[in-house]
Amino acid sequence: MLEKKVALVTGAGSGIGREIACHYAAAGAAVVVSDLNEKGGEETVSKIASDGGQATFLKADSSKPAQSEALVTAAVKQYGGLHIACNNAGVGGPSAPVGEYPLDAWDKVISINLSGVFYGMRYQLPAMLASGGGAIVNIASILGQVGFRNSSAYVAAKHGVVGLTRNAALEYGTQKIRVNAVGPAFIKTPLLDEMGDEEIKALVALHPVGRLGEPAEVANLVLWLSSDKASFVTGSYYAVDGGYLAQ
Repeated sequence: MLEKKVALVTGAGSGIGREIACHYAAAGAAVVVSDLNEKGGEETVSKIASDGGQATFLKADSSKPAQSEALVTAAVKQYGGLHIACNNAGVGGPSAPVGEYPLDAWDKVISINLSGVFYGMRYQLPAMLASGGGAIVNIASILGQVGFRNSSAYVAAKHGVVGLTRNAALEYGTQKIRVNAVGPAFIKTPLLDEMGDEEIKALVALHPVGRLGEPAEVANLVLWLSSDKASFVTGSYYAVDGGYLAQ
C-alpha cells in the first residue's frame, strides 16, 4: 500500500504514534520515528525492524521550529524524499477552569499541540512538493469539535488543528497534497496511566460503545487516509470515537 514511500511520525515513541509508525512500516513505507523520548523512539524502531520493516529514530521537539525543519531535512537526506507525515505529538495539560488555568501550562499545550502541527507542516509541505506530492494526517481529538470542562488549552489547540488542516487542504489541493485530521476519543495510551480506576470508568461511560479505543483502531484510519485509497479525500475531519460525538 505504501511501497517506496517515506513517512514521518511525530510522537511515535509510544501509544497512538507508535502504532501509526508500525502500520506505515507494515504497509511498506520507510518510516522516520520522531519523539523527545529517545528510549521509546528506539523501541518503536526495534519493533518495526523485528517485524521486517524499515525505520530510523530522530529526536526532535515538535514545538521548536528549527527542530521540525531539521527533522524533515534529515528524513529527506536519509531516504531521498518525504511523501507522508502524521503530526501526532501532543500533551494533555493540567485540569483547571479558564479563569484559573496556569499561564505557563497554556503556553506549553498550545506550543506543542497547535504550533507543533503548524511547524511540522511548514517544513513537510515544501518537502512533499519536491517529492511530487503526498499526504498529511494531523491527529486532533474529539475535543477538536466539542468542549471538555477544565481542559481549555487542549480544546483550543485541537480546534485549531482542525482549522489549520482545512486551510492547508485548500491551499495545496491542486498540488497533489492531501491534508486531513483524525479525532480520537479516549484511547488506551500512556496519557491515561496516571488516572485511577474510577476515573477510567467515568471515561468509559462517555463512549456509547462501552469501552475505550485501542491505538490500532486509530492507526487503521490514519493508514487509509495516508494511502492512495483515500485519493479523493482532503480537508476532512474523521472521528474515531466509539460514538462519543453522536450524543
